[in-house]
Amino acid sequence: MPSTFTKTFDTPAYKGTVTIPLGLYINGEFVDPIEGGTIDVVNPATGKVITSIAAGTKADIDIAAKAAKKAYKTSWGLKVPGVQRGKLMSKLAVLMEEHIAEFAALDALANGKAYNTAYGQDNKGAIAVMEYYAGWADKISGKTIETNEKKLAYTRHEPIGVVGQIIPWNVPMFSLSLKIAPALATGNTIVLKPSELTPLSALLFCTLIKEAGFPPGVINIVNGYGPTAGQAISEHPLIEKVAFTGSTLTGRKIMEAAAKSNLKPVTLELGGKSPNIIFDDADLEQAVKWAIHGIYVNHGQNCSAGSRIFVQEAIYDKFLDQFTEQARAIKVGDPFSPDTYQGPQVSKTQFERIMGYITSGKNDGATVHLGGKQIGQEGYFIEPTIFTECQPDMKIVREEIFGPVACVMKFKTEDEVVEQANDTSYGLAASVFTKDIDKAIRVTHALEAGTAWINCNNQAEISMPFGGFKQSGIGRELSEYALENYTNVKAVHVNIGIRL
Repeated sequence: MPSTFTKTFDTPAYKGTVTIPLGLYINGEFVDPIEGGTIDVVNPATGKVITSIAAGTKADIDIAAKAAKKAYKTSWGLKVPGVQRGKLMSKLAVLMEEHIAEFAALDALANGKAYNTAYGQDNKGAIAVMEYYAGWADKISGKTIETNEKKLAYTRHEPIGVVGQIIPWNVPMFSLSLKIAPALATGNTIVLKPSELTPLSALLFCTLIKEAGFPPGVINIVNGYGPTAGQAISEHPLIEKVAFTGSTLTGRKIMEAAAKSNLKPVTLELGGKSPNIIFDDADLEQAVKWAIHGIYVNHGQNCSAGSRIFVQEAIYDKFLDQFTEQARAIKVGDPFSPDTYQGPQVSKTQFERIMGYITSGKNDGATVHLGGKQIGQEGYFIEPTIFTECQPDMKIVREEIFGPVACVMKFKTEDEVVEQANDTSYGLAASVFTKDIDKAIRVTHALEAGTAWINCNNQAEISMPFGGFKQSGIGRELSEYALENYTNVKAVHVNIGIRL
């Protein structure tokens, strides 16, 4: 029988007690892992262990996949009308809302993000996504296609079956809902692996699944490491589709495993190195505020972070002065302090990775204009950092840092900045700031990115698709487009008069 973890919070932001089981959630029950391993969950604000969770391996993924397959064949999928699926999802969203403060507290504890951000953005967003796709569940439809009077031809959008999902640590509950909701709406069953760094809120979520009324085996959540549990999801023959959010390097490995096993389709939302282009006719005050939000939101641990900031030379100095002033004013500290904007980076590994990039930038000749150092001796806090004098071939310009590090660069002409912005292997997002709407649309259309923002950035809408060009991924999440990831299209030809 799996053990439980109880945490009493007595903080300025949240006061309360949360208890969660620490096992694997398979076939409607919490169970111990076959091999009995555990994973330490660390508080990034202190570097100390919070608790240890069960660690699933290939054997546990196999059990979960078989449970999901049985549920798909007997109690979910085409056995359950869309209107009923939607009702269960709506009930789940209600339960998530009732426990939103607990979800936010667990995410702030394990991820290090500000509690107010975890509550007002991540978890509010997770609930909204679940509600949105609950509304889609009875609207999955095909088409009747005109051919001739002796044939009825139509398409059906059928669930794929068992789908595997692997989610990241930067927005734990939002990522979970982003994956699970469209899969449930379209009638699939699920084997999901949360990040081993931020598994606590997913375990709380598991306690709501049965209460919402889902049959056993429809949603299975198996914690574990990527090379074991994640790999097993990617290559399991009963899992017929895999969706992943994370690094491009890991995305390649998942794609390879999927191809070598049962050639399962993949959806990948991967890294980014997003350009933020600020023309000299932009509203400078707004451009600065959005640039701060673009790179430093979520501690810079954001796949669409506007980390390459291109500023037209006529306003470069003014922009840099104002941007520096606002970056210096960012409150870095305790995630449970009401005025904290930036907490610690998620882990020691991520902290060292970011500090390694800062060292690389210095060694390559870029100037640390602001920050670049650890804050304090406890936890994984990094100063908001600004680099200037950056060159296109530097690692800090070309590679995703995934931290609070901005590269501010000067440009002269529109053609020049479009070329520089597109000079990347990534293509997730981009921003353009200008009061000239013709220029805004012209430049936006020229940028090689799956999402483009004009006079704003990092503004997602549930009804708008999100995904990347180039090595930033395959497929789209959010909106109606995400439903395409979880259905097979069947063409049906009915003979009503053709004779041989």
